[in-house]
Amino acid sequence: MTNLHTTTPSQIVMYTTEYCSDCHRAKAFFEANNIEYLRIRLEGNEEAVKFVMNINNGNQSVPTIIFPDGSILVEPSWRELRKAIEKNHS
Repeated sequence: MTNLHTTTPSQIVMYTTEYCSDCHRAKAFFEANNIEYLRIRLEGNEEAVKFVMNINNGNQSVPTIIFPDGSILVEPSWRELRKAIEKNHS
């Protein structure tokens, strides 16, 4: 992917921080279900921080997960992730 910060990525992209428990939960979901995704950490990545804040009305909310169909989930539950995966793989 040439432009990582887009609302129409070629794969699932998860913007995360190391300290975020919701991020760990989303990561566990993807790993438990063998779903490939690209993880982009916000720490030390000013461009990623600006992108996430732009999507989230000025908030640095994580995880922010962007799917190839352009849908975006912020701080999702496993149920919300499952629905998004089903939608993107149908």
